[in-house]
Amino acid sequence: MKNDHLDVDRLRAELMAAVLPHVPFDGWSAPAFAAAVADLGVDPGLAKVVCPRGALDLAVEYHRAGDRAMVAALAAEDLSGLKFRDRVARAVRLRLEAVDPELVRRGAAVFALPQNAATGAGLIWGTADAIWLALGDTSRDYNYYSKRMTLAGVYSAVVLYWMGDESEGHAASWAFLEARIGDVMQFEKIKGGVMKVPFVKSLLSGIRAPEPAPMPGRSGGASQ
Repeated sequence: MKNDHLDVDRLRAELMAAVLPHVPFDGWSAPAFAAAVADLGVDPGLAKVVCPRGALDLAVEYHRAGDRAMVAALAAEDLSGLKFRDRVARAVRLRLEAVDPELVRRGAAVFALPQNAATGAGLIWGTADAIWLALGDTSRDYNYYSKRMTLAGVYSAVVLYWMGDESEGHAASWAFLEARIGDVMQFEKIKGGVMKVPFVKSLLSGIRAPEPAPMPGRSGGASQ
């Protein structure tokens, strides 16, 4: 039933802001969600309407907010003088700099649970998609999937390294990132060779990607 007085996006954003101080202690958990609801003084039933899965929905929103922050930061930079591999590396670095390592560690623990694994994998894919779109990728064929699959694997590896990195300014993570970005470029080179094999291109020609949808939070009164 439509509720003309409920700003779902605004309340979700307020709940996410309220839960963040509790996550380092309680994780993205029911107690953390209950504490955020109590801090806001919002009706628990209303909070559940906005976030049916409780803290899990807020963990998802935190991840997507990081994607949006990365896209905004990338749009504000002049990348014209960078090689493409350096643009990809810059995008990944901006994505990680947009979030708190401890909150991400807590999120990784939640998304590692079997019942949440598909949600976590979808978020990583969404981050890879956001990066490619922000860098101007317009592919709608098999390249759409291969690019995102490769970058998602690289991004996941870098995040795992970054979460345990105690070097000053995460210098070790950025060095690791530079090494892993080479995997993306190498894959594209190998793919180019494979496409020269007779019949391969025709076999893949029927693959079509979905049209890009607006990132969550960009419309409908979102407050992030």
